Amino acid sequence: MRWLFALFCLSVASVSQAAYTETIVTKPILKDAPLAPQSSPAEVRPSTRIEKVLVLKSQRRLELISNGAPLKTYRISLGKKPLGAKEREGDKRTPEGFYWLDWRKVSDRYNLAIHVSYPNVSDAAKARREGVQPGGMIMIHGTPDTEDNPEELFHTLDWTEGCIAMRNTDMREVWNLVKDGTMIEIRP
Repeated sequence: MRWLFALFCLSVASVSQAAYTETIVTKPILKDAPLAPQSSPAEVRPSTRIEKVLVLKSQRRLELISNGAPLKTYRISLGKKPLGAKEREGDKRTPEGFYWLDWRKVSDRYNLAIHVSYPNVSDAAKARREGVQPGGMIMIHGTPDTEDNPEELFHTLDWTEGCIAMRNTDMREVWNLVKDGTMIEIRP
């Protein structure tokens, strides 16, 4: 009976993700396209509805999507092994797929952090088939900023254990603009 339920959940998840993607993605993203002009913080009101967070791993870019178009763009850092999707706990890769930003916390080490709902049903089923733990606690978070490790050291490196990191000023802005329950799509 459990396998029937799991099969049902996988079917619903794959169909709902495909349908949701079809309605949100209105134009292809070109690899060599220039970055959209960034708005200044004064131009983005906290009341602006962010409908989706889009992460483009190959471009080290996080975009806040509002009304189907990028509203803000940020430079990010990824896991120490940035190529490929996360497959198991400890592989130092950032996941790829559709998730939710489901809760947040103030972090002693990384300032602010928003949790990504990895693993989704597909990730968990794949890990189970392969006999491995999928991992978890994937976050969008800020950067350490101490005397020994100033924030500037981290900004252009892929240094996390699989999370998405950004400058603390950028993280504060994302924290204020993105609500819990927002979808995040992480692309290769």
